[in-house]
Amino acid sequence: MKQITITTSFSVYDSLNELNGDDKDLMLKAIEARKNAYAPYSKFNVGVAILLDNGQVVLGSNQENAAYPSGLCAERVAIFYAGSNYPEAKILKLFISASPADKELENPIPPCGACRQSIAEYEIKQDLDIEIFFMGSIGEVYKSNSLKNLLPLLFDKKYL
Repeated sequence: MKQITITTSFSVYDSLNELNGDDKDLMLKAIEARKNAYAPYSKFNVGVAILLDNGQVVLGSNQENAAYPSGLCAERVAIFYAGSNYPEAKILKLFISASPADKELENPIPPCGACRQSIAEYEIKQDLDIEIFFMGSIGEVYKSNSLKNLLPLLFDKKYL
């Protein structure tokens, strides 16, 4: 038997005010998108802003449904919209803000497993890392230079 060690690296900003102007604006768009979440069951709202290489910004929010798991996470709403409407564009950056509807959350919330897999598919397809910024509703912002930091052992088409 042998053991392997996998390490990841993130940049941590004390607040969104530490982000550069463009990144701060995109995180503010994610925060605004969070207000459009339809989350009557979990009461956990998520908003996303995606920057594409053509300059377009795509927004998404989580959309729940009483027939679980028919809803969709904000990340996949935005990614699939971008893929459908801008199929040749590459995703450069993804900004996430998440929080319960009834309180502020300071903990940065990363994408769930299903969203990580979806982001991985696009990162591999476009052969370009996607910068991922995530936060709660307030407080620290984490930045990953690639999905590989969040999902270091990727499952992709080479295994199929």
